[in-house]
Amino acid sequence: MATKHLVIDPITRIEGHLRIEAIIDENNVVTDAYSSSTMFRGIEEILKGRDPRDCGLLAMRICGVCTGTHYQRSIEAVEHAFDVTIPKNARLVRNLIQGALYLHDHIVHFYHLHALDWVDITEALKADPKATVLEAQKWANISGQRPWNANEDVYVQVQERVTKYVKQGRLGIFGNAYWGSKGFKLTPEQNLIGLSHYLDALELQRELAKMMAIFGGKNPHPQSFVVGGVTCVQDIKNPARIAEFKQILKKARKFTKEAYLSDVYMAGTMYADEALEGIGGGVGNYMSYGGFRLDDLPFYNSAKLFPAGIVKNRDLSKVYEIDQTKITEDVTHAWYEGSTNLHPYDGVTKPNYTGFGKKEDNIAYLDTKNKYSWIKSPLYNDERMEVGPLARMIVGYASNNERIKKYVTNFLTNANLPASVLFSTVGRTAARAIETELMADIMMEWIDELASNVAHGDLSTWTEFDFNTVAKNTKGIGLEEAPRGALGHWVKIKDGKVENYQAVVPSTWNAAPRDYKGRLGAYESSLIGTKVANPDQPLEILRTIHSFDPCIACAVHIIDTNGKELGVYKVNPI
Repeated sequence: MATKHLVIDPITRIEGHLRIEAIIDENNVVTDAYSSSTMFRGIEEILKGRDPRDCGLLAMRICGVCTGTHYQRSIEAVEHAFDVTIPKNARLVRNLIQGALYLHDHIVHFYHLHALDWVDITEALKADPKATVLEAQKWANISGQRPWNANEDVYVQVQERVTKYVKQGRLGIFGNAYWGSKGFKLTPEQNLIGLSHYLDALELQRELAKMMAIFGGKNPHPQSFVVGGVTCVQDIKNPARIAEFKQILKKARKFTKEAYLSDVYMAGTMYADEALEGIGGGVGNYMSYGGFRLDDLPFYNSAKLFPAGIVKNRDLSKVYEIDQTKITEDVTHAWYEGSTNLHPYDGVTKPNYTGFGKKEDNIAYLDTKNKYSWIKSPLYNDERMEVGPLARMIVGYASNNERIKKYVTNFLTNANLPASVLFSTVGRTAARAIETELMADIMMEWIDELASNVAHGDLSTWTEFDFNTVAKNTKGIGLEEAPRGALGHWVKIKDGKVENYQAVVPSTWNAAPRDYKGRLGAYESSLIGTKVANPDQPLEILRTIHSFDPCIACAVHIIDTNGKELGVYKVNPI
């Protein structure tokens, strides 16, 4: 059987460095795949020996995209260790900052990181602007919304703007793509809708960044979280700040309902055959830690917007409870010392870079029989898992969570598709859009709740605790749902200092290599069975990988392969 070995490196339109190698048969169908992160993360070693109250400010530097969520998880791990429960205002502010990250992250992902896997920019230039207006109305009508910015003059301006770039030979952000691939299925008018919304979303993302900064202090890397609560007292006391947040939220909510959802209905319909076939489905096991507290009980006892649980083998009839003690990380195929599955409390991060394997035709291939990635392989109860928006929607749907089931069912009914399509690349993309609408709606409730609480005189934002009494020998965990999925920070404290620290991030779960049993990670397994129209333009592979919204910087950092010390720094805060 004739096969071909494809190498896509780097995978672009993601955060960080990712390499995918795929084996395709004579019919251009993927029969095997390997996911490799080519950079090292050493944040765990950096945090050892530090004051645990300072860890959040450093841990959020894991990534420049998911900054606030790492910050918050680190803070919550220490709060868990110290048995601290934060006040209501702090809970609401944290929910709002994290929710704003969700809106920013999901909208930017679909339009600026993923849309060009569905939308052919060159075909959009052939569209009839008048017919495009009618096309936009058709998809908006599915959910009973007005179409976003659907105007003949707008579409003409978009075409003229992009045509100008094409004639000048500088496509810029639209350059070096697989335009003309048979993997694209949208009509010229549908492509023009997607292109127009892509440009509109560029304007909106700036506003969404402002929204995160209103209570976060700045963005990226907010600075208003502390162990025990939040520091943005003046912001929550100021009605103008709350009004500004709410105004941006209204705009994001409107865009989500009128543009984002309509575009996903459009793409989902045009690629319905692939969704029904389950292309991109992956491991079939889905895990959610649960997230966004809805009451003021201690975190691990409180009701949450997203329920915790596991769905196995795509079986929506049963949800298994989460037990974090069953989480381990395997390094059999990762560039680290050891091979034993360790719980994060006992995790070890000792690099063992063994390099690539064979070299043919000036291409160095991964040594896939041995170690081939800087990402470890997390396991839950010795099983591979997928995490992310799809996992949250599946666990919520299977749990009969009233709110989530309503949003998921509404989307599937409007799209005239069965629940089985969720287990696909299309379903993974749709789940993120469904979640964005849900988040935009509930954030309206949270911002009003915060305003009402403050108006009634509650200005408490911090819970006092005695660090010296409780911080001698303890440990804590911060488990929450980040935009890309289940995120955990584990800290062990001895004599008031960090003894060990481990972060298992969403892209560690999804982008991981094979484990000690040879089982594929979520990215790898999702590619099996994918048919590539043109091996020289593996658009279909990118479409599925991008549907996870890879954030590889969260999973890795930097290394000098010669073992050279890069630098030593000492900071003396005054």
